[in-house]
Amino acid sequence: MDTPFIGDINNNTDRFKDLPDQMNEFLLRHADQGFAVLDEQLHFRLINQVLAGISHFSPEEHIGLPLAEVWPATADNLLAELRAVVTDGRSLTDVSLLLHDAQGKQQSWLLSASPLFSGPDSITGVLLSARLQKTPLTGKSPLLARRVLDNLFTFVGVLSPDGTMLDTNRAPLDAAGIVAEDVIGKKFWDCFWWSYDPQAQQKLKQAVERAAAGDTSRFDAPIRTAGDKRMMVDFMLAPLQDEEGRVTHLIPSAIDISDRVAGESMLRFSEERFRQVVEHTQDGLILTDNSGRILLVNHRASEMFGYANQEMYSLTVEDLVPDDIRPHHVSLRSGYQHNPQARAMAAMRELYAKRKNGKLFPVEIGLTPLEFPEGTRILATIIDISVQKDIQQNLIRSLNEKTALLNEVHHRVKNNLQVVSSLLSLQSRSVPEEVRAYFEESQGRIKAMALIHQLLYEQKNYDRIETVSYIRRLADLLKRSYFSQARNLTILIDTDIEQSYLDLDSALPFGLLINELVTNSIKHAFPDGRAGEIHLSLTTSGRHHCLLIGDNGVGLPAGMGPGKSSSLGFQLVPGLADQMHAELQLLDGPGTVFHLIFNCQDADDEQQ
Repeated sequence: MDTPFIGDINNNTDRFKDLPDQMNEFLLRHADQGFAVLDEQLHFRLINQVLAGISHFSPEEHIGLPLAEVWPATADNLLAELRAVVTDGRSLTDVSLLLHDAQGKQQSWLLSASPLFSGPDSITGVLLSARLQKTPLTGKSPLLARRVLDNLFTFVGVLSPDGTMLDTNRAPLDAAGIVAEDVIGKKFWDCFWWSYDPQAQQKLKQAVERAAAGDTSRFDAPIRTAGDKRMMVDFMLAPLQDEEGRVTHLIPSAIDISDRVAGESMLRFSEERFRQVVEHTQDGLILTDNSGRILLVNHRASEMFGYANQEMYSLTVEDLVPDDIRPHHVSLRSGYQHNPQARAMAAMRELYAKRKNGKLFPVEIGLTPLEFPEGTRILATIIDISVQKDIQQNLIRSLNEKTALLNEVHHRVKNNLQVVSSLLSLQSRSVPEEVRAYFEESQGRIKAMALIHQLLYEQKNYDRIETVSYIRRLADLLKRSYFSQARNLTILIDTDIEQSYLDLDSALPFGLLINELVTNSIKHAFPDGRAGEIHLSLTTSGRHHCLLIGDNGVGLPAGMGPGKSSSLGFQLVPGLADQMHAELQLLDGPGTVFHLIFNCQDADDEQQ
């Protein structure tokens, strides 16, 4: 086998004549590695075929050439380290070096360097040894591995321990809109992805140093992509060690987490909005678990109960209820937990809560069950109604006072009208017989008005009267008032309406109108004391009420009717109907029949 070195050391230079003869034997045994000898100026003096094959020069052409000329891609820091081997006598071990062979193919080598001594303190050159490095992107199936890595969406690369970019898959290149030649051979932090931000570069340098020492770094970071845009990635830099535990490479990897970061940002925004809503609502909010323990409370609830916010989290619901119902509250809460549904608590009775100082205050509480992965949680909405309670009590007190006043007013008005009626009765005794009837008619009108106030007083309604009751009592009053004339008469009242109401504006003209028409029938429809009937019938027709007032007497004289007679009563009747916004019609006999159509409020309408 030919010696791996070209030429004889002693023939190349006298300065290397003392190089041990054993070296050639060693080189023969390791002919698969590259070896070279450099002088103190880092010029080639000897080189074997393996190492010479990675340049465009033949082994013979290497001799005398400087290293920087033969390997122009050599990093400046490596040249500086080789100069330190000459000056300081220190050695280098497994320095990563990217070189291109004669065919232009990029290769990764591990380079070691040792000083050559011509004497105890005299360094005459450097002995280089290099071996081809198999990167993680090479191996038994390099093409398959490359296809696999290039089709991964994950960013993967290979760095030398000093941070030099050795290789990368296609994903980060495509994302940045660059090619491998733009980054291979550069320091990782100087590559396109990081060069936009000095702080990011510094952070990456520190990560490389930690990885070279055997530590893994992982952090989220924005990288630059095509169009000077930013992509947030989950970045990791891990050391790759050989069988002896030495760090031979660094493996950077990254995953695009832009969507995750955006989702987390939206989640934080949503949580912040929820927190703002909870904290700024004017109602107290308390979230509890199945045991009644408080899980969430807003500021308003803490303020309402007189506790500091953090104190509330050490309490249960039972600490906030009055002492007299606390023993039963646990069972009530458990019963609700078995069938939770949104509802107001005890809507038909008053509820009270207890402050920290032991004082009770009135509240309204709404319960809403919420489903969480941990189980059902109950959200209680609490409203302090102390102010509303005071206002309500004041309103009730004021209403009672006004009710008492109205009772007194209607009672006094009724009494005063009865006094007037009595005075008219007394006065009628001293007037001539021919005018006494006028006093009686006036008395009837006054009694009809007094009856309205009596009904208002009795029914405790101060804005309306019940129509059917009024008709019945007014008819009875008229029969008693004209007892002698109505002795042989029957007043019939027929209605299919249980209850209906007239407001005060309509009640007075309604009563006076009935008084005039019924009085007229009593006095004129049945001459000579003959017997007969007066019929009042109240029915409904759609939204209207119809009242028929008729008799089976002699009927009206020809040409006589409402508004057509000198009688005061018939002169009043049209005006009274107008006051009610009602329609009054005189129907054809037999007898005298009036038809009154008016609006009235039914009991069902009143309830609505």
